[in-house]
This record gives sequence, structure tokens and C-alpha cells, in this order.
Amino acid sequence: MNTHEWPRCIKTARRKRRLVKTHRDKQLIQLYKRRKELWEQRALLPMVPLEYPYQRGWKRFFVLRDDLKHSPRAEFYTTLLSKINTVQHDRDKAFKRKKRRRSRYGYVQTKQALKEFLAYCWNNNKIGLTEQEMACFTLVETFDIKTRRANMKYVFNEPWRYVLKVEPNMVTHTKLLDVDIERELSQTKNHVDNHYLTPRIDKLKYGCRYRWHSWYYEPAKYINKFKNIPRYSPKEVYLELET
Repeated sequence: MNTHEWPRCIKTARRKRRLVKTHRDKQLIQLYKRRKELWEQRALLPMVPLEYPYQRGWKRFFVLRDDLKHSPRAEFYTTLLSKINTVQHDRDKAFKRKKRRRSRYGYVQTKQALKEFLAYCWNNNKIGLTEQEMACFTLVETFDIKTRRANMKYVFNEPWRYVLKVEPNMVTHTKLLDVDIERELSQTKNHVDNHYLTPRIDKLKYGCRYRWHSWYYEPAKYINKFKNIPRYSPKEVYLELET
């Protein structure tokens, strides 16, 4: 039988299967958009102070050394520290971790360093480092044993100016809880997990199975420096970028 002679109102079996699949994909896209809206609504909820604050472990961060707090450049290094400081949390005040040594378990001190910047992050300069602050960093080449390739990163020259300080990690605020949002998010998560819908949603939204470690970092030589400059900027702005 020639299907081209059928009336248009009659659908073939292949078209019916295609419509069912398309309709299901549209439902998954709507589910993804709704879940994203709920996440955004939950993120916008305010923080509420606790009536009885409590301690949850300890935190460790860098502070300026006491003998440098009254130096002429104390303000400069304090401002720089606010941009490159790191914070670690641990339930133990000693900040030690287990390590196996010759069929025995021992405890070693957890390492903590100031922020280091890859070439891509350095060129973007999202944290707003000034030229004087950039002069305090050096380009260092390191070799990653796992990936077996060299990495270039910018490291702070004078880490001795800062020392580690340990304080109790006090929880004074908590996120406001919306029961309706949490209930709908829980139902959505159970539906996606029980029917194994994550691969299909990733296929529809990203074109392939989405992986956190598959981010592509644009090489520095391909970064467009003139992208975010206003159209009617003076000529001097373009000349500065060319140099």
C-alpha cells in the first residue's frame, strides 16, 4: 500500500512513534527548566539568624603577620590577602589527616596555601588584581603526575608575610526553608533518579552526556581583549590593549 495516497489526517506508525518521542523530550525539557527555576528560587531565599548559634568544627585561614601590621605597606598586603585568602574547615583543631606509612597509619599536617591562578584565570582577572598586586606573582611550571602534562600557574612570591590562624567555626545563620520548594524539588529528583532520566536530559540540553570535568578553557592567545569594550570608546583604550 502506498502511504503517500493516504489522507493527511492519518498518521503512519513511524510518525506516531516519532511524535511520542518528541512529546516526551519536550516534557523532559520543561522538567529541566522547572527544576532550574526552583534552584534559583531556593538560592534567593535570605539567611535567617539562629536563636542559639553553635560550633561546627574549626576553620583555618591566613592573616597578616603581627610584625607587619604596622609597616608602611600593611594596607596593601591586607587588601591583597582578601583576594587570595583560602579557608579550610575540619572537625579537628589540629587539622591532621590519616596517611599510611609502611603498613601503619599515621597523622600528617594538612597543607594549605594561598590561591594560585592558571593562565586562563590570570588573563581574565575576575578578582580584580591591580598591576602592583600582579607584580607580586611569578609564573611557575608544574608537572601533574595524574594527567602527565605540564601546567603553568601564577604563584604568590612572598607567602611568608601571612600566617595561619585557627578559629572555631560558629554557625550563626541558616538558610530560610521553603517547604513547597523543597517538596517539589524532592519529587522532581525522585522522578529523575527512579526513571534514569539524567542521560537523556543532558543529551537534549548539552548535545552529549554532561561531565563536570569536561570544561573547555580557551587558550590565552584566542581570548578576545576587545570583546567587552564599549563601541564608542576612545582610541587610547584600544592602543593600551594592543600593547
